[in-house]
This record gives sequence, structure tokens and C-alpha cells, in this order.
Amino acid sequence: MNITKFTVSKTSTGFDAIHEDNAGLVITTGDNLTELRNNALEAYNLHAEENGKKPIEADHITFEFDLPSVFEFYKVINASALGGRVGISRSLLSQYVTGVKKPSEKQVQKIFAGIKQVGKELYELELA
Repeated sequence: MNITKFTVSKTSTGFDAIHEDNAGLVITTGDNLTELRNNALEAYNLHAEENGKKPIEADHITFEFDLPSVFEFYKVINASALGGRVGISRSLLSQYVTGVKKPSEKQVQKIFAGIKQVGKELYELELA
């Protein structure tokens, strides 16, 4: 099964996704990740049709997140504190955030799981 990878960045209006292959670029946007996935599938399949390629199904798309753009957009997330919380050294997470190093998919999942957990905890807070 061929996987089509899109690089995803956070923007002020939602998300954008870019895929590059030998036939050119596929670029799309979405207000949220569900919409972005649907738009990426549609955009890729139009690109494929125009270039004599086979269309793909949604499960053939993967997203690779541009981690620096997430931390740039959500400045409220303290990368150093998050690193300690998710078990990634603070200096390594800092290198991911600044783009000096590129995290593996496993590391990205660990970072996003930590961000989501903090969000969930904040959501569940009740003030007396």
C-alpha cells in the first residue's frame, strides 16, 4: 500500500497541508484536522486525475506535523515543561521546536498526547 504524506502546519485560520511528488505540489487547507484530511484526499485525487495517477483512499494519507509551527502558534505551551511531563529531555524537545532536529513519528505522537492530556486536564478544571 502506497502512503501519501502531507506536511501539516498550523496557521491563524486552521491548518495547511502540502504534498510534493514528481508531478508537482498538492496544497490544501482546513479549519480542523478532519476537514483537512477530507480536503487533502480530494485535492490529491484531483492532482492524480490530472497526472494520470490512480486515486487513493483516505487511509492512504498520513500527516506529518510541522512541530515548530504548532509551538509558534500556541505560544502558551511551554516546551520545556511539556518535555519533562512527556519524558523527552527538555533540550531535545527544544531542538524539535526550533527545527534543529526532526522528531520521529513516535516522538510526535508522544508530544501531541502530552499536549492533549494537558488540554483535557484544563478543560476538566472547576474553580470553587
